[in-house]
Amino acid sequence: MKSLSELKNDCTQCFRCELGKTRTNLVFGTGNPNADIMFIGEGPGEQEDLRGEPFVGRGGKLLDQMLELINLSRSEVYIANIVKCRPPNNRDPLPAERAACSEWLTAQIQLINPRIIVCLGRIAAICLIKPDFKITREHGKWEHFADGCEITAIYHPAALLRDPLKRPETFVDLKSIQEKYTAL
Repeated sequence: MKSLSELKNDCTQCFRCELGKTRTNLVFGTGNPNADIMFIGEGPGEQEDLRGEPFVGRGGKLLDQMLELINLSRSEVYIANIVKCRPPNNRDPLPAERAACSEWLTAQIQLINPRIIVCLGRIAAICLIKPDFKITREHGKWEHFADGCEITAIYHPAALLRDPLKRPETFVDLKSIQEKYTAL
């Protein structure tokens, strides 16, 4: 099996969809390659595309605060996205784009082998939990993902910036994640 750096290098050569042709930088993933917990968003935004790192804009600052609330830091977790290149105008990644990138994410998950996966938002949840996932009804619920790994979804940090009224629900979800993580 390849290492994460070899996988990232291969991914830089990917042009399976149009997103690869318009990116400034590949946004592969960052964090602890041996993390027990992996956070997965939908795709990079403008700041992420410019820097080549996931969650570095306003949503990233909020994600850092969310991690702090549950006594975690970026150095302890691994952060990735469903797609590795920025969709134009920060639109949701199209099904064909998500499919073109799925091999990269699957390999990342296999290499990191987390015990907990947290989907950040609806797009990640419909890709990893179930196609008809409803974030407003099902956030914070736990599912079995793979041997020894559980998965849940919470609101995307960008959604929390747009609608701060969702923050109390997210706080409860974060505490549930903290409980699971502490019990590992």
